[in-house]
Amino acid sequence: MEWITPQIRELIKAALQEDLGSGDLTTTTIVPYSASAQGTIQAKSSMVLAGLEIAKTVFETLDPEVVFQEQAKDGESLPAGAPIAEVSGNARALLEGERLALNFLQRLSGIATLTAEYVKQIQGTKAQILDTRKTTPGWRFLEKYAVRVGGGKNHRYSLGHGILIKDNHIALAGGIGEAVTRARQSCPLLIGIEVETQTVDQVQEALEAQVDVIM
Repeated sequence: MEWITPQIRELIKAALQEDLGSGDLTTTTIVPYSASAQGTIQAKSSMVLAGLEIAKTVFETLDPEVVFQEQAKDGESLPAGAPIAEVSGNARALLEGERLALNFLQRLSGIATLTAEYVKQIQGTKAQILDTRKTTPGWRFLEKYAVRVGGGKNHRYSLGHGILIKDNHIALAGGIGEAVTRARQSCPLLIGIEVETQTVDQVQEALEAQVDVIM
């Protein structure tokens, strides 16, 4: 898939290096280099699947000849026990990659599953579920992808994707009105201004400043 970017490939390589260290001592001392194996990845509980292409890339990074056959698709709601993928190829590659592949799948599917639950809770309303920048360092693209898979929407990807005035900005500017004025003087055209408020008085101040979004 096109979204397996060079950055994501580097993340996978770094994660493999972290997990393998100087080498999988258990596997290399027990499993012959020429041994082949196959296995099935299954859902242990009901879930919304996310991260399948990442798991596939983990195995392909270790051995391009590994065959990864998808049994489901990202975004599918799966019952416990449902097959997710079948993997076959060099036994060492499968053993060395299984934990990392599952870590990616578990983390991203967990986010997608929880997001889907939140989305379900607001059905019939005009509310939307948005994410934040409170993501695992280095995983932001993946975790925000998982939010979308679960039916949520992405808020700012980075500090450069919009103006969000928070408590520290307000304190340093001397108030919401002044913070908004400074932001408007310097921000690019068509960039909305959001303000995070904590009191009713701050909400009123934000309304008077005519900001685009009040949090």
